[in-house]
Amino acid sequence: MAGTQDLVDEFHDLETQLSDPGLHSDMARSRKVGRRYAELAPIVNALARAEALTSDLEAARELADEDPSFSQDAERIAVELHEVEERLTGLLAPRDPHDSHDAIMEIKSGEGGEESALFAKDLFQMYAKFIESKGWTLEVLDSQDTDLGGFKTITFMVKAPGSGPGPYGVLKFEGGVHRVQRVPVTESQGRIHTSAAGVLVMPDVDDAQITIDDADLRVDVFRSSGPGGQGVNTTDSAVRITHLPTGIVVSCQNERSQLQNKESAMRMLRARLTALAEEEAAQSASQARKSQVRTVDRSERIRTYNFPENRVADHRIGYKAHNLDQVLAGNLDPLITALQEADLAQRLSQVTQDQS
Repeated sequence: MAGTQDLVDEFHDLETQLSDPGLHSDMARSRKVGRRYAELAPIVNALARAEALTSDLEAARELADEDPSFSQDAERIAVELHEVEERLTGLLAPRDPHDSHDAIMEIKSGEGGEESALFAKDLFQMYAKFIESKGWTLEVLDSQDTDLGGFKTITFMVKAPGSGPGPYGVLKFEGGVHRVQRVPVTESQGRIHTSAAGVLVMPDVDDAQITIDDADLRVDVFRSSGPGGQGVNTTDSAVRITHLPTGIVVSCQNERSQLQNKESAMRMLRARLTALAEEEAAQSASQARKSQVRTVDRSERIRTYNFPENRVADHRIGYKAHNLDQVLAGNLDPLITALQEADLAQRLSQVTQDQS
């Protein structure tokens, strides 16, 4: 396949870099190289397997011409080669360059008042359990609680240790409006209500990938506060940053020092600006190129959680399952796999259209 030799050469160059002890003194660069290596490894392995099977198939067919008993071997090798080539096509399909990144997620309550805030907390706990099952780490950057223990908003970082797959490539399909249908704890008549919470998923990008002019920022500091407005410390350590050109405002108060909160707030700002740029690019692109699956737009209703029927439905791909209890317990794999497969099919379809 065209261009695959460049990927193989890059893979071997990364192998050389990883064998250099000096690389590991720079943790950020070491992690970046490790992530790219892990991203290319399945492609290079599939290419090597396809090359070996192609050679084996030629040999088996030559033997089958002389001895028909070898024809079954040739058929078996041909089937495996087809499977490897299909897998390779999927691996080589155009993909989001941020897929290997860590993720920053934000959950906001929406329609439904206190019930929406409680649902936002349910979503956070669902993701926390899923993240734990993947061996990733979760770090809360900022949160605003309600009197009943829900979240008006909560923002958190999801990190993958070492050089494993990036959380963003998995969690990006969660962006959009999540709707819940159930009897709220605040409902005395037992009536089913519908409310919603918005989820935004952004790639964690470093300062080398996006430039922010200090002159475009207004930085305010204030006293951190906990639930009910009670001060959790007596210093102005919380930080609020306003990006003047876009009006984006981010804040962080979960760290103990002002410097740490500012660093976390800047990560959130970089992620928001990246998401904004991609959303604007998607809107300006032709309709044919807009993804049918992923979104960074919280205004799009993507999923419904129906408690009376124990049902979860994803409206983008027509997915329905009566295992809501398992989903809320963090078992998101079947749902996310279905979304990834739909996304892959869409990307492969786009490649076919481009080639025709």
